[in-house]
Amino acid sequence: MAFEFTDTNFQESALEGDKLSVVDFWAEWCGPCRLVGPVIEELAKDYDGKATIGKLNVDHNPEVSMKYGVRSIPTILFIKNGEIVDKHVGTATKATLEQKITAHM
Repeated sequence: MAFEFTDTNFQESALEGDKLSVVDFWAEWCGPCRLVGPVIEELAKDYDGKATIGKLNVDHNPEVSMKYGVRSIPTILFIKNGEIVDKHVGTATKATLEQKITAHM
């Protein structure tokens, strides 16, 4: 199951962790987000214990979304050692996201 990032836990879970964090910014009403959602779930299982992979609902967590300038969803941020090391905007295949994950692990 994908991790649920929130405004409350983002600092500790995404920025201060020692693993790569992959954060999918999404919303329930977003069609393309529904395409990416199952991919994020699969990746969370595949990389369990190796990376923190999860989702952040932009409607329920506006602070983090504003802080990182997320204007289009889905937006996927790849964070390592507190820094954004990669970013993907729009839908993506599992292979594309896996490439980015392995490049930054």
